[in-house]
Amino acid sequence: MLSVRRARWLTRAALAVLALLWLAVAGVGGPAVGNLSSVQTNDPATFLPADAESTRAAEAVRGLEDTGTVPAFVLLERDGGLAPADVPAAQEFLAGLPDLDVDGTPLERYLAAPPAAVVPSEDGTSLLLPLQLVESAPEDAVVEALREDAAALVDGPAGGAQVFVTGPAALAADLGAAFGAIDGILLVVALVAVLVILVLVYRSPVLPFAVLLTSVFALALAGLVVYELAEAGVLTLNGQSQGILSILVVGAATDYGLLLVARYREELRQHASTGTALRRAWRAVLEPVAASAATVAIGLLCLLLSSLNSNRSLGPVAAIGIGAALLSALTFLPVLLATGRWLFWPRVPRPAAPEHAGTGHAAGAEHAAHRAPRRGVWDRVSGVVERRARRTWIVTAAVLAAFAAFFPTFEADGVSQADTFLAEVESVDGFAVLAEHFDAGAGDPAQVVVPAAQAARAAEVAAATDGVASVAPGPEDGTTAVVQATLTDAPDSTAAAGTVRELRTALSDAGLDALVGGTTATTADTLEAATADRNLIVPVVAVAVWVVLVLLLRSVLAATVVMACTVLSYAATVGLAALVFEHVLGFPGADPVVPLYAFVFLVALGVDYSIFLMTRVREESLVHGTRTGTLRGLRATGGVITSAGVVLATTFAALAVVPLLFLAQLAFLVAVGVLIDTLLVRSFLVPAIAHDVGDRVWWPARVGPAAAR
Repeated sequence: MLSVRRARWLTRAALAVLALLWLAVAGVGGPAVGNLSSVQTNDPATFLPADAESTRAAEAVRGLEDTGTVPAFVLLERDGGLAPADVPAAQEFLAGLPDLDVDGTPLERYLAAPPAAVVPSEDGTSLLLPLQLVESAPEDAVVEALREDAAALVDGPAGGAQVFVTGPAALAADLGAAFGAIDGILLVVALVAVLVILVLVYRSPVLPFAVLLTSVFALALAGLVVYELAEAGVLTLNGQSQGILSILVVGAATDYGLLLVARYREELRQHASTGTALRRAWRAVLEPVAASAATVAIGLLCLLLSSLNSNRSLGPVAAIGIGAALLSALTFLPVLLATGRWLFWPRVPRPAAPEHAGTGHAAGAEHAAHRAPRRGVWDRVSGVVERRARRTWIVTAAVLAAFAAFFPTFEADGVSQADTFLAEVESVDGFAVLAEHFDAGAGDPAQVVVPAAQAARAAEVAAATDGVASVAPGPEDGTTAVVQATLTDAPDSTAAAGTVRELRTALSDAGLDALVGGTTATTADTLEAATADRNLIVPVVAVAVWVVLVLLLRSVLAATVVMACTVLSYAATVGLAALVFEHVLGFPGADPVVPLYAFVFLVALGVDYSIFLMTRVREESLVHGTRTGTLRGLRATGGVITSAGVVLATTFAALAVVPLLFLAQLAFLVAVGVLIDTLLVRSFLVPAIAHDVGDRVWWPARVGPAAAR
C-alpha cells in the first residue's frame, strides 16, 4: 500500500513539475513568437549560395562601390501629358529627399549616391526619380517615408497627378507588409478554425480548449527556440518559414492531441482508474506519434540539401516546430488529461460494467462491441473494404491516376515578383506604369562585370543581345569594370531572366571573362537553383520516408504499399491543382519550390495517417489476423484520423489569408492533398490493399495469431 501511495505521489509531483515547466515556456516563448518578424531575412539576394554567379557579381560590384545598392523609384504620371509645374515640383521634391526624416534619421544616411536628375518619359506623360539605397537601409521605413512625402507632392504643385513608389526596395517593403499578416491574423484564423472543429468533434465545452492549449504551448516552445537560434545567426528565418512554422505546429500538435485523447477515451471505457487508462493510452500512441513526428522531421530536414538558403532554412525551422508539437502532446496534454474524466463532460466515458473494469483492453473491447455494436459510418466503410476489397482499391487508384495524368501540366517555371501578390500593392502598380512609359528595366540594369580591358567588347555584345534596351558604363577601378545593361522587360520578370541567360551565353561565346549580376540575375539564379533543388530533394525525401516506414511497420511490402499510395495521392493533388490554378483561379504559374514544398509536406504528413492506421492494424492483426485486423483498425481509427486530417487541412488552408501567390498555392495543395490522403488513401486504398493481400502484406515479417504465439 505504501509503495502504491508513493507511486501516486511521485506521479503527481512529476505532473506538477511538467505543468510548471510548460507555464514557464509559455511565459517566455509567447513574446518570442510575437518577435519572430524582427529576426526575419526576406531579401532574395541572401537566399542564393556564395558561388552563384549573381552573388559573385554583387561582391565584385560592392568592391568597386564600397557598398551594395538597392534601387527605389518615385514615379509621377499624369494622363493627357505633364503640366508645366510638374517638372519643377519633382525637382524640388528630389532635392529635398536627403533631408527626409526616416524614423528620426535623414534619408541621406541611406542613400548610396545623391539623388539623380528627374527623367521624363518620351511620351511626355511621366517622370522617373531614381534613387539608390544602401543595402543596409531599412527598406520598410524608407519606402513608407517616401510614400508619405510623395503624397504631399501631388497635393501641392503636382496636384491631379498620380505618384508611385516602386522598384526592388518597394517590392521588398510590400512583401514584408504582406508577411506582416503572419504575426496576427494568420494565427488567429488557424486557432479559431481548429477550435470550431474540436468543438464539433468532442461536443464538450472543456476538452477542445485542452487540446488547443497544447497547440499554443507547442508554438510558444517552437517560437522561443527558433527566435534564439535566428537571433544568434545559427539559422535563417524568412516570412514564409515563419508562416509555415505557425501552421505546422498548430496542426501537428492538434493531430497528436486528437490521437492521444481518442485512445484515452477508449481506455477510460475499459478501466475505472484514470491513471491506468492514461498510462495505457500514452504507451499505445507513443510509437505511432513519435514515428509520425520523425517522418515529418526527417522529410523536412532533407531540405538541408538545398542550395537555396530560403529552402535550407525551412528544414530545421519546421523540424523544430514538429519536435515542439510532439513534446507538448506527449508531456503537457497528459498533465491536463490526468485531472480526470470531467474534461469529457457531458459525454463522460466510463467502463461498461464494474466486473469488466481492468480485464484488459481486448476483453473490454469485445464486451463493448457485444453490448453496443457499432452502426456508424466506419462500419459501413469497413464493410465495403471487407466485401469488395480488390474492386475498392482498383477503383480508388484509377480515380487518383486520372487526376495524376494532369501532373505534367502543372507550370512551375517561376513567376515575376509582381505576380506573387494577390492583392493590389503600390510597387506592382508602379512597375506597370514604369513599363508603359519607360524601358521596364530602367533604373535597375543588369550588371556585367568584366576585366577593364574587355569593357568595350562586353558593351558591344550586351547591346546586340535581344532584350537589352541600352548599355552604359558603370564603376571602374582600372582593373575591373561594370557595364550597365538596361533590359526591355521588368527586372523581376521571367522574360528578363531569360534575357540574362542569353546575355551570359553571348558573353561566354565571345570569349569574355564576365559575370552578370543585378536583380534580374538574382531571379534567374534563384529559379535555376530551385529547379535543381526540386530534382534532388524529391527522391531523397521519398527514400528517407520509405526507410522510416520499413523500420516502423517492420515490413518491406507494407512500407512500399503505403509509400506508393502516398506518392500517387501527391501526383493526383498536383494534377487537380494544375486544373484549378489554370482554368478556375487563373494563376500565372508557380515557383519551382511550390511542388517541392508540397511534396515534402504531403508525403511526410500524408504518410502520417497511414502510419496511424497501419500501426493499429498491425496491433490488431497480431491477435485477429490481417484481414480482420484491418477492419478493426479502420473502425477504431477512422473517426480520429479523419478529424486529424480535417484539422491539418484547415490549418494549412489558413495560409490563404496571406495575399501571396506562393502561400495560396501551398495552402491549396497541402489542404486538398491532406483531405485526399485522409478520405481516400487511408480510408479505402491502403486498407483495401492490406485486406486483399492479407498476411502477406507484412512480408518479410510474419504477423498473425500464430506468429504472435
